[in-house]
Amino acid sequence: MHIRFTPVRLAIAAAVLAIGSQAQAQNAPIKVGLMLPATGTFANLGTMIENGFKMYVAEQGGKLGGNEVQYFKVDDESDPAKAADNVNKLIKRDQVDVLVGTVHSGVALAMAKAAKESNTLLIVPNAGADVVTGPMCGKNIFRSSFSNWQPAYAMGKVAAERGHKKVMTITWNYAAGNESVKGFVEGFEAAGGKVSQQLNLPFPQVEFQALLTQIASQKPDAVYAFFAGGGAVKFVKDYAAAGLMKSAPLYGPGFLTDGTLEAQGEAAQGMYTTLHYADNLNTPRDNAFRLAFAKAYKVNADVYAVQGYDAAQMLAAGLKAAGGDIKNRDKLVAGMEAAEIDSPRGKFKLSAAHNPVQDIYLRQVKGNVNEVKGVAVKALADPAKGCKM
Repeated sequence: MHIRFTPVRLAIAAAVLAIGSQAQAQNAPIKVGLMLPATGTFANLGTMIENGFKMYVAEQGGKLGGNEVQYFKVDDESDPAKAADNVNKLIKRDQVDVLVGTVHSGVALAMAKAAKESNTLLIVPNAGADVVTGPMCGKNIFRSSFSNWQPAYAMGKVAAERGHKKVMTITWNYAAGNESVKGFVEGFEAAGGKVSQQLNLPFPQVEFQALLTQIASQKPDAVYAFFAGGGAVKFVKDYAAAGLMKSAPLYGPGFLTDGTLEAQGEAAQGMYTTLHYADNLNTPRDNAFRLAFAKAYKVNADVYAVQGYDAAQMLAAGLKAAGGDIKNRDKLVAGMEAAEIDSPRGKFKLSAAHNPVQDIYLRQVKGNVNEVKGVAVKALADPAKGCKM
């Protein structure tokens, strides 16, 4: 029997195929590649980011955009030299739909390069490397955290307002530390202060004594430091042990005291830091998040958990706009760009360069809490110098 396909029948057949194809795309699992540190000084940070991301997915019934989520994991080892090989395991071997990573800015730069070359969607849940949303910005690159410039610039402004005139800085000599110091210098000197000397040491070294001796000899009004994880624990304890806290108060971005207070103990008490999150915001949204996180993981949430959680929120917003089809990149990106993220830190939207425009809080350490003291800078947008999309 010969069936004649009229134009109308062909159109109906095409529509049915299109609907079937769309349904198949919506039902296909979303392949999420988590490239985070599982070992080394940043290992705990990676765990908190992963747990935050997975908690949001769990709150949605284990699905995003109506699709199941599959996870593929690589330990980035916080090693930029291994970054290209590691990220390509996820892109080429596992063929993930979206990359989520990482903590170390040097590794994040390699991830961003690979993401651009392969046109893979990338959400950065921590690394604040300014160039990711500056010269390396792209339609497929988003950040759920901060730029190194944001909390650093805010702290420069705060340090000047607190009456300090001459400040020294100290950090690891890598992208995050150098950019953080640059942001602090910009904020501090614009407000009339002067940075007298910038000290650094190779990442991830933690032998600080010689540099602390230099600080003691130069007698600055205050010191700005950028360290995180295990390095932040040792630096703050060494700084306090050197007797410098009273003569030269220690300031930094919140990473100096986030996730580290229990280990830092008495050494950190009274310190001021600036960050886009604090432990006692005491909003209904944050309280619910912290309670759920503590129940799920038997540990208190921190900024890293929030950034992982919001990375999942951003992806969900894009998938909703794309009707659950992660291959519909135009609608996915437009949805992420337009979304207002209901974050535990407070609601935020993204800048044109895909970096959060957010309040930067002034916090003070009391016990094991980074207690919010106010907003250092409201709705601070990174300048995204060099970004061209």
